[in-house]
Amino acid sequence: MGAIIAKLFPPSTYDSAIILGADAAIILVSAAVVIILTKYKRWQWLWKEWITSADHKKIGIMYLIVAVTMLFRGGVDALMMRSQLAIPDNTLLTANHYDEIFTTHGTIMVFFMAMPFIFALFNVAVPLLIGARDVAFPRLNAISLWLTIFAALLFNVSFVIGGSPNAGWTAYPPLTEMSFNPGLGQNYYLMSLLISGVGTVATGVNFLVTIIRMRAPGMTLMRMPMFVWSALVTSALIIFAFPALTVALALTLLDRVGGSTFFTLGHGGMPMMYVNLFWIWGHPEVYILVLPAFGVFSEVVATFSQKRLFGYSTMVVSVLAITALSFGVWVHHFFTMGAGASINVFFGLSTMLIAIPTGVKVFNWIFTMWQGRVRLTVPMLYALAFIPTFVIGGASGVMLATVPADYQLNNTYFLVAHFHNVLIGGVVFGLLAGMYYWWPKMFGYMLDERWGRRAFWLFFVGFWVTFVPQYFLGLEGMPRRIFTYPAGLGWTGLNQISTVGAFMMGAGFVVLVYDILYSVLHMVRDTTGDPWNGRTLEWSLPSPVPEYNFAVVPIVNDRDAWWEMKRSGNGQPNWPSAKAIRGLHVPKHSAQPFFLGLSFFILGWGVVYEWWWIALFGLVAVLASLVYAMMDYDEVEEIDPDTIRGIEGRFGRLQA
Repeated sequence: MGAIIAKLFPPSTYDSAIILGADAAIILVSAAVVIILTKYKRWQWLWKEWITSADHKKIGIMYLIVAVTMLFRGGVDALMMRSQLAIPDNTLLTANHYDEIFTTHGTIMVFFMAMPFIFALFNVAVPLLIGARDVAFPRLNAISLWLTIFAALLFNVSFVIGGSPNAGWTAYPPLTEMSFNPGLGQNYYLMSLLISGVGTVATGVNFLVTIIRMRAPGMTLMRMPMFVWSALVTSALIIFAFPALTVALALTLLDRVGGSTFFTLGHGGMPMMYVNLFWIWGHPEVYILVLPAFGVFSEVVATFSQKRLFGYSTMVVSVLAITALSFGVWVHHFFTMGAGASINVFFGLSTMLIAIPTGVKVFNWIFTMWQGRVRLTVPMLYALAFIPTFVIGGASGVMLATVPADYQLNNTYFLVAHFHNVLIGGVVFGLLAGMYYWWPKMFGYMLDERWGRRAFWLFFVGFWVTFVPQYFLGLEGMPRRIFTYPAGLGWTGLNQISTVGAFMMGAGFVVLVYDILYSVLHMVRDTTGDPWNGRTLEWSLPSPVPEYNFAVVPIVNDRDAWWEMKRSGNGQPNWPSAKAIRGLHVPKHSAQPFFLGLSFFILGWGVVYEWWWIALFGLVAVLASLVYAMMDYDEVEEIDPDTIRGIEGRFGRLQA
């Protein structure tokens, strides 16, 4: 028993007051949630209405909850790192604790914040944008959600049980080899990402099929909104890129627990093969993250400029070009590793080339706003903030694509500033714009604009205060991944400014959460279904959207379908007559996705600790759940016409 306890709770899980305080906070919050659900008798409601739901809109909301929660966790990690680096020779964090926080910050932000946030917007918006009643595979959609949730849970459990990973979010060998890193943290990392990767690929397949096969009559490919195009190419990127990461992680896991030597240099392995596999996934992943943000900005800029999107065809060509070129730039992540001059030249030029279609999109957004009636709503503020932020991030990326410059700037804080410029200025700004934009469609009420603006300005100004100094730190030679530095190098002042900016961004997140709570308490209902005077089909529906989405599937005759319907003078194109309504099939609630995710969690737990009887039990549970799903043909239920007429009538949308 003592050996088991020592394995579950090694010294690294309680070696500082910070960790013990975080453990206590986790326990208290978890207990509070259980007490509230029990006191108000909401367990059955939670199970029936949410946990077992296959409704794409509710799945999107649950993805959003995961994303915002993980944004908090990853943000706290960032603040701890900046606090450690604020002064020279700081002892706030030990070297190992800093390595753990550094690793979990990057992993959470990429895999468990940004990806769930993207899937939240996909689920909320894509079926509505194309006039579909659901996704192609509703139950698979729920499975993807629960695999993501249980993978995130498995990863975060490592913080208090077993120890966090500490080899960096890229997990390069030999830092992951058992001989150098015998703790359990890397096992947690590998299993959680393998499990979430299964759900991610399933989501890619699901939305690719949904967009190709389930568009409303008349919605040709060149009539699809740009967010749908971004979802389409992102899904394709996921399908082709994630298998490379899965192979790299699986082989690393075999090296750690199976005795193989794929990446073990001392036994004939090749660590550089891992690096290639990781970045063959890793650079397309940059565009998996940023292309949905581009899609959001396209919808937001057109809506709040009250104009058609400028250069729609070139926008489509540019996203297709980015998709193709993204698989030809991965070597720029290791120019300094001796690949040779000719290879470096090729990948340097390809990196510069991919900036062209990105620049096209920026000019198209600017020309869309030109002479438009621009409204500075919160989503539009994030779109406007994105343009200079991403341009600077992209320009610094082109600097790094210049191989001689990269030799000087590689592994400095210049690189840290560059990729945060892209991932925050592009991805996070875009995701927050999408959240504010589609919030009334999700919940039926508006987020408060005043508090939203305050959160925006704190986040935007804090971003620049954080990362501009890091460009100069990189130019002055400060390497990344260090947990402290000596005094007298001239880095202290810039690090302190950067830390102040990080806490401003943290304050922006607090105000964002307050905005949500304030809006719940002072609810301003969206009674029109179209609070932004929108252009696309989702704004033709009531807010929140009924379970069946469209009582009658619309017929599309224009790219801006809802805008054109309003301009034509009809004004009520999707308000069906009572006679036109028929019974509809919607996905039936099922507990199978939840139990499949739980089974994967048990399997992952067993592999992490090499307790093979637990892993075998989890594997059997996974197979049993899959067999049950294969034999369960009762996946839909019917909503009768009278029920639909009643719902449409309550919204005042039923014609005689």
